[in-house]
Amino acid sequence: MSPDARSTARRHLEKRIAPMREIALPRPPKGWVKAIREALGMTSAQLANRLGVSQPRISALESAEAKKTITLESLENAAHALECELVYVLVPRKPLDDLVKDQSVKAALRKLSPTRHTMALEAQSLDRSDEMEQVRRLANSLTEKSDSSIWEA
Repeated sequence: MSPDARSTARRHLEKRIAPMREIALPRPPKGWVKAIREALGMTSAQLANRLGVSQPRISALESAEAKKTITLESLENAAHALECELVYVLVPRKPLDDLVKDQSVKAALRKLSPTRHTMALEAQSLDRSDEMEQVRRLANSLTEKSDSSIWEA
């Protein structure tokens, strides 16, 4: 994907994700399946019947959700049996462009670190403002190129 296409993809995805950041919806302690099932007044045996599984399977499903080991397929099946839609989304903690810029700065610092060390040993180190300007320029270049190397450890 070209750098422009990545930037456009980030902008479009950000428009879809941004409203999700406003929703703070913690999972109920016992999990969504059990919370909704109980709120509907449905027994685990009734949910099992709707899913075509045994009642102990519902206990296992609810336990797996509470432990965060449930599969998406199982969760989706349970959601449909409960007349719900499963909404699956990853919500970045920051805007996507900010994540890329932050990571570009980290990558620039990593790339310049050996040079900084060598120059310091040779008593040729740059002053702090020149060093930060060099980091800023390299980070901007990495961001503009949409260089995937920024994600390397």
